[in-house]
Amino acid sequence: MDNSEIWVDRKDFKDTTIVTTELGRLVDGDIRVRIDKFGLTANNVGYALSGDMIGYWRYFPADGRRGKVPAWGIAEVIESKSADIEPGERLYGFFPMASHLDLTPGNIKAGTFEDVATHRQPLPELYNEYHRTRAEPEYLKALEDERCLLFPLFMTSFVLGDYLDNNNFFGADQIIIGSVSSKTGLGLAAVLKEVVGYSGKVIGLTSPANAEFVERLGDCDEIISYGNESEINNDRKSVLVDMSGSGEMVRNVHHRLNDNVVQSMGVGATHWDEDRSQASLPGAKPEFFFAPGHIAKRNQDWGHGVIFEKANASSARIARKIKDQIKIEYFNGAANVGEIWKDMLENKVPGSTGVMACLVE
Repeated sequence: MDNSEIWVDRKDFKDTTIVTTELGRLVDGDIRVRIDKFGLTANNVGYALSGDMIGYWRYFPADGRRGKVPAWGIAEVIESKSADIEPGERLYGFFPMASHLDLTPGNIKAGTFEDVATHRQPLPELYNEYHRTRAEPEYLKALEDERCLLFPLFMTSFVLGDYLDNNNFFGADQIIIGSVSSKTGLGLAAVLKEVVGYSGKVIGLTSPANAEFVERLGDCDEIISYGNESEINNDRKSVLVDMSGSGEMVRNVHHRLNDNVVQSMGVGATHWDEDRSQASLPGAKPEFFFAPGHIAKRNQDWGHGVIFEKANASSARIARKIKDQIKIEYFNGAANVGEIWKDMLENKVPGSTGVMACLVE
């Protein structure tokens, strides 16, 4: 049996290579899974961009110059040398862009286990946990595609919203979301209005092509197109949450609002190849939002895992709300998946489209 993978040049994400290898014998204690589907979003581009800083390249090592971009997906156990996990189980978790993967289960519970492979232990534990879906409620089983596409992003949206709430929104009268049409961006707008009850204005920045889609969702008080940042009210204390990675947009907002930018956070990277230099900007210095850091804080505040329960419930609620607004498209085979990955890098995939991928042919 062969395993197909997509390897990406770590300096040029558009440079992809399809690597096919023969699967060897399974090690005692390990399991082998067939990756049936995974979601591709701007989140995956973010994993590539911060691959060295946070360690995403190290979850599924390649050859150094090239890496395997992680994605959230659904897999089925096809072979097991673990006494606790049987073939036929379906799993939800972190996978490479590949057709198969071997895992080393540990800390096995009725609903979850962790991959305890040695190389993964120094990495953020959030991404080492796999959910055994047969133990989960029916509403989650019915949302497999949405879970791959939307839940990881909406969970980040929830953590962002909770972080802002926990900091009293930094005293801001308005929150500006860059690339609000991204899944994390539209999720944050929904969390602010429907979950944490933010009373200020939510301003969404997006491209003209995505403005109507964002308008239909109804969670922004105002939608402004890129290049028109001068329309932002500059008399209000503001938080900028940037999902785009667009250095030009961030600079425009900071120079428009000056010292009224009381907090500026970078999260995603829909414009992954743009200049991000932010030297000497007025207002709060832009910083990268590290979701696992706030998750660790809430584990201390609320008890381990409570934030995931809250985020999961929030994600399911938002996913059900918008699922009819998202057109899911399916791409099978390494060549087709490689092409849609490049389209995503070139911002050719609209916010209203969800990309589900599978390398199994």
